[in-house]
Amino acid sequence: MSNQQKQWGAIIVMIALFAMIAFVTNLCSPMGVIVKNQFGTTNFMAMIGNYGNFGAYLIMGFPAGMMIQKWGYKKTALIGLLVGITGIIVQWLSGWGGMAVYLCGALISGCCMCILNTVVNPMLNLLGGGGNKGNQLIQTGGVFNSTAAVAVYIIMGALIGDAAKAKIADATPALMIALAIFVIAFIVIFFTKIEEPQQPVEKKNGKKDPHSAFSFRHFNLGILAIGLYGGIEMGIPGYILQYLTATADAATPGMGMDAGYVGTLGSIYFLFMLIGRFIGASVGGKISTKAMITFVSSMAIILLLAGIYLPTSIAVSVPGIDYTNMAILWGDVPVGIFCFLLVGLCASVMWGGIFNLATEGLGKYTAIASGAFMTMVVGFAIMVGIQGVVADLTGSYLISYWVPLLCAVYILYYALIGSKNVNTDIPVD
Repeated sequence: MSNQQKQWGAIIVMIALFAMIAFVTNLCSPMGVIVKNQFGTTNFMAMIGNYGNFGAYLIMGFPAGMMIQKWGYKKTALIGLLVGITGIIVQWLSGWGGMAVYLCGALISGCCMCILNTVVNPMLNLLGGGGNKGNQLIQTGGVFNSTAAVAVYIIMGALIGDAAKAKIADATPALMIALAIFVIAFIVIFFTKIEEPQQPVEKKNGKKDPHSAFSFRHFNLGILAIGLYGGIEMGIPGYILQYLTATADAATPGMGMDAGYVGTLGSIYFLFMLIGRFIGASVGGKISTKAMITFVSSMAIILLLAGIYLPTSIAVSVPGIDYTNMAILWGDVPVGIFCFLLVGLCASVMWGGIFNLATEGLGKYTAIASGAFMTMVVGFAIMVGIQGVVADLTGSYLISYWVPLLCAVYILYYALIGSKNVNTDIPVD
């Protein structure tokens, strides 16, 4: 019997956590429209939820890895869920407490996301046996991750309505859904038996291990790749919302489109990610991770260049949803924006693929490596922030898309060259 068959219960739980991570994490980008209106901020400050959420990974990455070594995956996940419940409540209270409270809530929620990510990724990779099969299992989890992300953008698009009048109180239903998910997940995981991989026992021989995860070049380059990947996953859909809802006379001019319809466009980006992950999960066991990441990063570069340089006067019709009458409606968006949305197909498999490449061959260093890997998710906040600064300084959202473009270039380099394990002489048993 295969490892996957023996551990199907654990696999289901880990995949469910993967979906939860996306739901809570992706609240931040559409919330940026609300924050910008309620608190009157710049493009840079509107994304403060992302900075708090992803900045928390820098704080919790290493502690989360040590928690797994000490308490195991299940107890660590339960602790993370309790932290997440606290974070959602604090974010909800920010409607009365102000921007500082919102940032605090996002930071607490980010600590939860870091803990859960540190649990989910290595667990799925180990349950799949590493290699192509491990990557395939991570991509399967990614399918549910993207499904939850699509749901967030659809829900938030319906709740925001008029961007000029949006308040944090409008997002209460979405926050309560997130809270309910945390509570239910806590109960389910508490009563689920998870047979965890045995953690390595430190040898008490008085000698310090001369090696660590950071002794591996491909791991170091991989954690940088995951930091830059944040500019692709979060920056592209986040600033599509800003660009299309901003008025033509704003400091950073936009298209002045309806926020409800534009929220649907954000969900389409993650719908494309969902489709891409379906494909990735289907072929992940047959195609090498290196080939997969090489292909999608190359396509992302082409699509981003097209999105930046294609004339905004050329439009394509993209479907949206009238949530009041539950009917399909159509809107015209620049063809370049549609190219940006298509990058979701490429981004879909990057996270799992980069993690798989970066941790391959680490053996006993995998748990701590996973924690270190998560610290670099702070790059999501950094890259989104850099893109916001570029948009503010240049007065152009389209120019700001050079930030995710350069991120895609590095990921291509990592897939082709940087992912090779050149430290195979280091013992990992």
